[in-house]
Amino acid sequence: MGHRKKHAPHRGSLGYRRKIARRHTARWRTWPESSDSTPRLLGYAGYKAGMTHLAMVNTDRRSPFFKQEQFVPVTVIETPPLAIFGIRTYIIDQLTQKLRIETQIWGENIEKDLERRIKIPKENQNKDQKIDEIRENLDRVKEIRVLAHTLPKEAGFPQKNPDILEIKVGGSVNEAFNYAVKILDQKISVEDVYKPSDIVDVCATTKGKGFAGPVKRHGIKILPRKTRKGRRVVGCIGPWHPARVMWTVPRAGQLGYFARTEYNKQILKIGEDGEEVTPVSGFKRYGKVGKHCIVRGSVPGSVKRLVRLRDPIRLKPKEIEDLQITYISTTAKN
Repeated sequence: MGHRKKHAPHRGSLGYRRKIARRHTARWRTWPESSDSTPRLLGYAGYKAGMTHLAMVNTDRRSPFFKQEQFVPVTVIETPPLAIFGIRTYIIDQLTQKLRIETQIWGENIEKDLERRIKIPKENQNKDQKIDEIRENLDRVKEIRVLAHTLPKEAGFPQKNPDILEIKVGGSVNEAFNYAVKILDQKISVEDVYKPSDIVDVCATTKGKGFAGPVKRHGIKILPRKTRKGRRVVGCIGPWHPARVMWTVPRAGQLGYFARTEYNKQILKIGEDGEEVTPVSGFKRYGKVGKHCIVRGSVPGSVKRLVRLRDPIRLKPKEIEDLQITYISTTAKN
């Protein structure tokens, strides 16, 4: 059998599932190993505001436009602070050899808005006593993660319910636990996690487009005009033997609202003054932006949707020079 004339990895790839997402907030299933000696959070989250473009000097030595000014499409993500309200310790289960939760610590100064999403225990355990018990058994702990929630009231749109996140803490287990205890009941900003020129992975739930046919969903060819029984269909959905429809056949179904991850996105700018990136009339269907993060290229998801950032898991080591941004466009078509 020869090669395909058209590259179509989505058609028949079990690794690229077209299954509708369970929730509008995507989650990370794996975390990278931290290479930094100092403990810090390995992820963050924000809300997608919209896209614009900026002018910057090309710093890629392999490019023919090296040291020349170019226009670059970017995505603006509003990044209000994250409130840390809990700590989780993970150990290796002896039966399944997988991570499982061992203990969990709740903070004492928990935001009231969090009660809109989860039930907060009224009688909380003694936090200091719980911390001492975990310190004695840190040799069993494999990972330290913190529980955080967003503060949408500090963002540019009127959302009341916060989004709950679980973020891994990098570094050794002892240093990660001490850092998690230090930031418990604190608010973490994006500057504490990332800086401009960092490379991150982006995860979000894509735009939902409802039920779609195989032409729009898989990009199959429209049949000739004199074809019987429809043109925007698959000509033959299966053989006589085996008499069944294979999973590789393009079929109609749900399009969009999938959990998708894009790797190795570069952070170009982190700022607190939203006026330098917000259009005069505000971002369409979003409004004005406060503390923000500018990511190079596009990001999955619709406006106001939660976008999660993570340290890169497939990054190839390369030298990244200083960024030189000369112009940021604030003209948007509404």
